[in-house]
Amino acid sequence: MPKIIVYTTPLCPYCIAAKRMLKKKGAAFTEINASDASTRQAMIKKANGQRTVPQIFIGDRHIGGFDDLSELDALDELEPLLAQ
Repeated sequence: MPKIIVYTTPLCPYCIAAKRMLKKKGAAFTEINASDASTRQAMIKKANGQRTVPQIFIGDRHIGGFDDLSELDALDELEPLLAQ
């Protein structure tokens, strides 16, 4: 399974939903709290200017947010990506 990183903030409903979906798929991930300014700036740089949370990375691929993750799942592309 590839390394998964999820940038989140506390109480963000989309962050909670993304983490729930990944857990349901059996995917282990590293959660990074992007509440402080320096971590948020690092996330924005890594996510090519995206400022919202969650920002999800699977391996070297930037997935985007929860909507993007859901779309991959609906297209049956998420599980193969997680299995790499």
